[in-house]
Amino acid sequence: MKMHIRSILSSYLTRKPISKSPIFRSLGQNHFFTSSTSRSNQVITCKAAVCWGAGEAVKVEEIQVEPPKSSEVRVKMLYASICHTDILCCSGFPLPLFPKVPGHEGVGMVESVGENVIALKEGDLVIPTYLGECGECENCRSGKTNLCLEHPLTLNGLMLDGTSRMSIRGQRLYHLFSCSTWAEYMVVNANYLVKIDSRIALSEASFLSCGFSTGYGAAWKTAKVEKGSSVAVLGLGAVGLGVLEGARNQGAARIIGIDKNERKREMGKDFGMTDFINPSKSNKPISELVRELTGGEGVDYSFECSGIQSLINEVLQPTKVGKGMLIVIGAGNNASVDINFLTLLLGRTIKGCVFGGIKVQSDIPLLVNKCINKEIQLDDLLTHEIQLEEIKKAYELLKQPDCIKVLIKI
Repeated sequence: MKMHIRSILSSYLTRKPISKSPIFRSLGQNHFFTSSTSRSNQVITCKAAVCWGAGEAVKVEEIQVEPPKSSEVRVKMLYASICHTDILCCSGFPLPLFPKVPGHEGVGMVESVGENVIALKEGDLVIPTYLGECGECENCRSGKTNLCLEHPLTLNGLMLDGTSRMSIRGQRLYHLFSCSTWAEYMVVNANYLVKIDSRIALSEASFLSCGFSTGYGAAWKTAKVEKGSSVAVLGLGAVGLGVLEGARNQGAARIIGIDKNERKREMGKDFGMTDFINPSKSNKPISELVRELTGGEGVDYSFECSGIQSLINEVLQPTKVGKGMLIVIGAGNNASVDINFLTLLLGRTIKGCVFGGIKVQSDIPLLVNKCINKEIQLDDLLTHEIQLEEIKKAYELLKQPDCIKVLIKI
């Protein structure tokens, strides 16, 4: 199901303008905003999904969202989606910060801006990112990484000044990284937002804000998969499917998908997969199955997307001696993993990545254009859609074998 920004806007236009700025009505709410000057200094009471402790079920409750301060933006969320990392963070990864409002995938509209915000204005369509890109620091200029030093990945769940813009019954609420997309409104530092073309379907915009882009970028920006090369991908969720698509667009000749869910066999083909391995249908280890498919040579690149650290060696071993590379994408709770020393010593490389190596300001607009031009098809990722009030249902949907992405209508 697709929902474009024009149809959203048409549903917001419920009154005639009383000034040059149109009045927009948020979907299903009575909150109106006209201009930054009249709205930006007000606290908004709205609904959000709140997690109160590690392993506890999220609850939809009323919270208060403060106005944006300098260099900050308040966003009216339109859609959000669920990523494996959201579930991990609700279990206390990487830090047990509670209560928190989860969610880092989504798309929304700028409701108001604080001082010193130049590149964004009220009404802009934006997606949140958990990385920034200044373009000037050592890392940004190096061309080797997307981990900006000026606007880094934040793990303390707070704004850059060490405070929060969200609270519930007077108690501070934590973000998940730089944002909290499972809420009707959120405040984000402007450097962690990307303005996008309003022609994109909103579901696709939400998926680009983490999962799919992470996988696509891992093949494109981190591994830099070459034309004619061979690839193996362990775990065919949204991230793994993104790797398949990225490898195909890079010109990989053989793309092997690995997943215990037999339903991924056909879906993987839609994203460029040439071969499929279901480990549950064999007593052989994954590494041996990959080698059998490749005539004993192994693959040039393998990608670990499951977050199961015990499988790291299984996807490292079938990479080619002397030049094979494993890209680790999936996150897990274990702080360390055991690596087969001899496998590594024989010239193989292990490389980790965050957001697939994608530079948020430079590369996300390119992916948006690919979606608009139908060079990337994300329709198949959307398997379920729910309302924010049904967030508990989403956790059950994720257990279903046909579930890839759950879209949350805010």
